[in-house]
Amino acid sequence: MVQLVETPTLLAAGGDTDLPPFTAAGIFTEIHLTSLVALLLLVSAALYGYGVYRLRLRGDHWPVGRTVAFVAGGLGSIAAVTVTGIEAYDDTLLSVHMVQHMVLSMVGPIFLALGAPVTLALRTLHGKSRKTLLSVLHSRVVRVLTFPLVAFGLFIATPFVLYFTGLYRATLEHAWLHEFIHVHFIVTGCLFFWPLLGLDPLPNRWPYPARALLMVLSVPFHTVLGLTIMQSRTLLGGDWYPNLHLAWSDPWNDQVVAGGILWAGGEIVSVTMLGILVMQWVKQSEREARRIDRALDRADAEERRALAAREADGEAGGGPREDHPAATGAAAKITEPGPAVRPGPDAP
Repeated sequence: MVQLVETPTLLAAGGDTDLPPFTAAGIFTEIHLTSLVALLLLVSAALYGYGVYRLRLRGDHWPVGRTVAFVAGGLGSIAAVTVTGIEAYDDTLLSVHMVQHMVLSMVGPIFLALGAPVTLALRTLHGKSRKTLLSVLHSRVVRVLTFPLVAFGLFIATPFVLYFTGLYRATLEHAWLHEFIHVHFIVTGCLFFWPLLGLDPLPNRWPYPARALLMVLSVPFHTVLGLTIMQSRTLLGGDWYPNLHLAWSDPWNDQVVAGGILWAGGEIVSVTMLGILVMQWVKQSEREARRIDRALDRADAEERRALAAREADGEAGGGPREDHPAATGAAAKITEPGPAVRPGPDAP
């Protein structure tokens, strides 16, 4: 049975811990609900659920898949590494911290973006509240932070600054900074992945080829960072881990495992993200092809009506018939590529 316990972490015990060896069972038995992230998760789930409830009350549809993605995939994955045994051991084992890092900065934000919470809020809010949200979305600060290259820089630079400066050691020594870094991981991940997925009406939406290229460019950075940590002759956090004197863990071996997790995890998530982008790209192309087909059918019908009218008026002579210039021009205009149109919130 799961027990709610106060975890004797190093942050709370001033460097002394009685944690047993890390096991899979410990993930489910060491529950820690007294954190800032846990509070944010509860508030986010409540607000999202209330938005869906409001839409259903007035008879509007909201895709179940988006709700599942946001609540189970996004909030659920973040909860799995912040209120369970993962959180209890994240300042004891670097490898456990690295799992937490990958989920908070990549897995969670991707699922949160797939839940389209901004779209839900815009459909739920009215009047002044909706105008306020729109003004925030179109503000200069949001435009700068969500610009793909800026978000890419923040996303890539964060782990290098964290692990190769004294900041990581500071997060182990100060609980408030430890919590802040968790929130920072989530925010930078959202800033990077939300504009790439493009479900919410955020500024700076790039075409799909550019989004895929940006995702590909992020892969080498995870590889370099992971290999650097694996081959480093300096322990991250300095003497923090050796001073724990854990008989069941070797800090050097654990750091190699941590680097491998960062390397492999980054590539797996990046490839998955590329797959999602390709699927979205294909669906958009199919929608555009259907739009062109419908427009061409309308132009063809218009041309047939014009031809029938000429024949009725005795204008269809015995010589070869020329195409109606208006219909031909319309067909040419239809087949010209136009700007991409984002599907509505209820589009499959």
